[in-house]
Amino acid sequence: MKILSLSTAEQGASLAVLDRGSLVCEEYWTNGLTHSKRLMVMVENLLENRAGITLSQVDGFLAAKGPGSFTGLRIGISMIQGFAYALSKPCAGVSSLDGIAWRFCYSDLPVCVMMDARRGEVYTSVFRFARGDLVGKSRERVCSPEQAFFEVAGQGAVLFAGSGSKAYQDLILKTFDHLAVFAPEAMDHISAAALTRPLLADAGFFARPENSLVPSYLRKSDAEINFTRNTSILT
Repeated sequence: MKILSLSTAEQGASLAVLDRGSLVCEEYWTNGLTHSKRLMVMVENLLENRAGITLSQVDGFLAAKGPGSFTGLRIGISMIQGFAYALSKPCAGVSSLDGIAWRFCYSDLPVCVMMDARRGEVYTSVFRFARGDLVGKSRERVCSPEQAFFEVAGQGAVLFAGSGSKAYQDLILKTFDHLAVFAPEAMDHISAAALTRPLLADAGFFARPENSLVPSYLRKSDAEINFTRNTSILT
């Protein structure tokens, strides 16, 4: 089964092709271009020049469904849904946080994923793995970095990963000192290949309602917040 996987939840875009569970190729771009201007070029180049297949040969589509950039998520999800609809192929969504955490699935430490959500907050969840298998995951939420620490405080060493772990590195070190272990900065982004791990472990993944490709924003957009605030003032 050939899978095309995509993440546009952050500034960078990650795209991967897998065939029968094996990674064929993966690309990650982060530059001044918006997702809308580079995605089709990425897809065409990856499929034709690297994977050596056409879009019609893809058997299923996967995308990061959030949390993350509201605009970025809408662009990526719309593209994947369009491909799936046009080709009558299945599509599904995986949490953006999973796309970071699964890069460290052989870690013996709890993996605290923190994506920078701006406004002094992070998108976060704590993952626990055992020999490459997920054995525990806390509720995904958007909160202050200090609130995110509650999930792992007093549990020994912790591996921190994601853009939020670097944005609040000083605070993490102040709180955890030598018990804080940081992922390499080059591994803080969402990996399209890592997004496929939950799918590969579950033969019925595409059919499960909880895996439908519906955006998971975790909080309201700035536009919604401003609209609510302005409406409150007017009334």
